[in-house]
Amino acid sequence: MPVPSARLLSIQARTLAAAIVGGYAAQLLHVPLAWMIGAMVAAAAIAFTGREVAAPAIARPVAMLVLGTALGQTYTPPVLRALIGSLPALILAGLGSMIAGAAASRMTARIAGIDTKTAYYASVPGGIILMVVLAARAGLSVPTVTLIQTLRMVLVVLTFPPLLFTFVEPGVDVFSLVPVPLSWHLLPLLFVATTAGAVVMRRFGIANAWMFGPVCVSLILALLDRPLSGVPGPLIDVAQVLMGWSLGIRINRDLILRSRHLALASVAATGLLALLCLLVALVVAFAFGLPVAAAILGTAPGGLPEMAITAKVLNLGVPLVLGFHLVRIFLCNLFVEQLYRAYAWAERKLGLPT
Repeated sequence: MPVPSARLLSIQARTLAAAIVGGYAAQLLHVPLAWMIGAMVAAAAIAFTGREVAAPAIARPVAMLVLGTALGQTYTPPVLRALIGSLPALILAGLGSMIAGAAASRMTARIAGIDTKTAYYASVPGGIILMVVLAARAGLSVPTVTLIQTLRMVLVVLTFPPLLFTFVEPGVDVFSLVPVPLSWHLLPLLFVATTAGAVVMRRFGIANAWMFGPVCVSLILALLDRPLSGVPGPLIDVAQVLMGWSLGIRINRDLILRSRHLALASVAATGLLALLCLLVALVVAFAFGLPVAAAILGTAPGGLPEMAITAKVLNLGVPLVLGFHLVRIFLCNLFVEQLYRAYAWAERKLGLPT
């Protein structure tokens, strides 16, 4: 592994310091999800001025390790039974949000001036990593899909947490967070176990292994009634900073200015997609009697880690939100190409340009 140069370390340290200050300022202003949003905005602001920003590649995996460890502990036996009973709702929501992405892709294609298949892969909310991998397999423009998906992620992170914090009161139901007692002497053992889970999943080539591995290990321990230890709140704050830091540095001014049409398309299509996903969430929540706030976060066109940490910080049905996103990722893996074929067939029948 190459050793980072002193200059790169200096840039990383400077960016991290700005991210921490941004998170702290947001915390003082009582911004929901303060440490992630503040860190992201601070890092993005520096990047947009044209100054160099950087984060080590390990920053996001460490954040997801901490977050996955904490999220897996929410799956107690009663929660898992309720989640299995809600599986039809999760499947319906996943398919609905994929169809919403297909519908929004027409706007993306028109504003960005790109073909409809690239716009489709850039618009379906299956997570940045997964959709980029699937786009590459389909022989599409990876930079285009990456930029549009990333900008949408940023917009969702900036808007959904404050709106939910303002308009939604956390309720008490089977999916509500039950804190696990903190045990400092067992905490290192917990992280050794969840890190091992991440390493195993990486060996099998699982996307987001640093998230899913810890979730699986922590979930199994919770089901066995041996959670070992809760995850301290300050560690969750650190994970927020690391996630905001690594996301904020992606907002490069030169890239945005060179790709103005893509950026504009991402902003416009995100608004439409968010409304369509909100409609899906409301239909599913009322049809199946699920918590509305958790359904909104679960169908939101953002990434699993970002929406899951939002649910944890705001206590909005963490296991249900995680379940929504896991099912959607699974469905995208299986059916994203088949859905595109159906969408393309409908376009041809309607005589729309491709």
